[in-house]
Amino acid sequence: MMITRKVQPPVGKPIVLIAEELSPATIDALGPDFEVKNCDGANRAELLAALAAGVDAVLIRSATKMDAEAIAVARGLKVIARAGVGVDNVDIPAATAAGIMVVNAPTSNIVSAAELAIALLLASARFVSPANAALRNGKWARSKYTGAELFEKTLGVVGFGKIGQLVTARMQAFGMNVVAYDPYLLPARAAQLGVRLVELDELLRISDFITIHLPKTKETANLIGVDALTKVKPSVRIINAARGGVLDEEALYNALVEGRVAGAGLDVFATEPCTDSPLFALDQVVATPHLGASTDEAQERAGIAVALSVRKALSGELVPDALNVKGGAIHEDIRPSLPLVEKMAQIATIIAGELPTSLDVEVRGDISGHDSSVLATSVLKGALLAVGAESVTYVNAPGLAAQRGMNSSVTTNPESPEYRSMISLRAALPDGRSIVVDGTLMGIRRVEKIIAINGFDLDLPPTEHLLFLQYSDRPGVVGAVGGIIGAAGINIAGMQVARSEAGGEALMALNIDSALSSEIMAKLAHETGADLVRTVTLVS
Repeated sequence: MMITRKVQPPVGKPIVLIAEELSPATIDALGPDFEVKNCDGANRAELLAALAAGVDAVLIRSATKMDAEAIAVARGLKVIARAGVGVDNVDIPAATAAGIMVVNAPTSNIVSAAELAIALLLASARFVSPANAALRNGKWARSKYTGAELFEKTLGVVGFGKIGQLVTARMQAFGMNVVAYDPYLLPARAAQLGVRLVELDELLRISDFITIHLPKTKETANLIGVDALTKVKPSVRIINAARGGVLDEEALYNALVEGRVAGAGLDVFATEPCTDSPLFALDQVVATPHLGASTDEAQERAGIAVALSVRKALSGELVPDALNVKGGAIHEDIRPSLPLVEKMAQIATIIAGELPTSLDVEVRGDISGHDSSVLATSVLKGALLAVGAESVTYVNAPGLAAQRGMNSSVTTNPESPEYRSMISLRAALPDGRSIVVDGTLMGIRRVEKIIAINGFDLDLPPTEHLLFLQYSDRPGVVGAVGGIIGAAGINIAGMQVARSEAGGEALMALNIDSALSSEIMAKLAHETGADLVRTVTLVS
């Protein structure tokens, strides 16, 4: 079995398309290694034309729609970077199928978002927006706009993540009592922050102010809707600076008009941009056009964060903030194992002569204490590359493998008698056979080595071109192999022979300077009588 690498001609710098206005610090964070182009991502025709021209990464905010159509025309696109938190405007399944990494900046705007939620809460409590408008129109309407204090009132926080916790800390300084609804938070963590966890119905019933801090999902869509708004105090004020669609806008309007809710502060809407809503006609409502992340500080943090992610992604690294790559943050002791495991999977697959049905990785020794789950994706990627699959990435490898009926797993074992750390890969084949490849990283420089194949001990660097022969041990085979390869004008950089016993089965492994033709392979098999002859060209 022979795999040849497609050699691409030299190309210029990777192209990064900036589709929306980002802070100058974003460009600085990208550095000089990229060609930067700009377009108006809100202009559909301009966006599609820019993507079709060929880009490696695109940086967007909320106005650019990276849907299936945009992804389909973006040949060569490797990264979609959202300079912010939400990715409602990115078709993540389409990006994943295309092998495109999607990254965001999940913590860039949390302070700004929390502060805006508080601003809306205060503005709603004191009728700041309508009172300001009245005064500008020449009306001194003090008696009309009597508000409510926050002191000793109950604030209900729906969604007690990072932003909800920031809001809580600040509102506790106002003397508010805080309760929270979050089915995924441990009560002990809430207690540490001086907050009581309650069910949603209780929160609705007892809160004087409610602030929403949830993503929009199938489970949270219209969570605060018709039914919920029948359970609240008529004096309640509701704030939504999280995601449109979590709060049912029609139900809110009816509750405000009927006096079942006292006020609302809104920064997000089910459909955006939203410039025409019956809610805007109500004095009880203060509204802003999705300004949660619109501070200089948040934009700078978001731009820098995604620029750094783009740099990592385009240099071949995995990105902790990638939304569609399994494995999350990768420990520095695990990261060097990713390319080694890919190569081990390629070797196992090519020696097998077919795609495995399963690839089981065992991580042993010192590195077994770290999260190594990402290696399950590494082996899938390696096996797919070995059978000639194109455009395989850590993003789409699991899906491509599933289509071919292939799965993978990772286990750990602290015991490693011969090496401080090692990795063992067992590739199970459809006919019940298995191929086992062991590898390690040696020394301070973490040099990659294949240390065994099917129990034959080796000390083999996984260079670009490898040759394996398995045969019955007898005199003359080494000379025959050297003669055939030498006659073909191909240099042998290294040769090892491992055997079970004298006269038993033997495995020969060679590092060679170039790939072998099918004619040379056939001659090797004929002259040596080898049961197995495989040439491997490792693909990065």
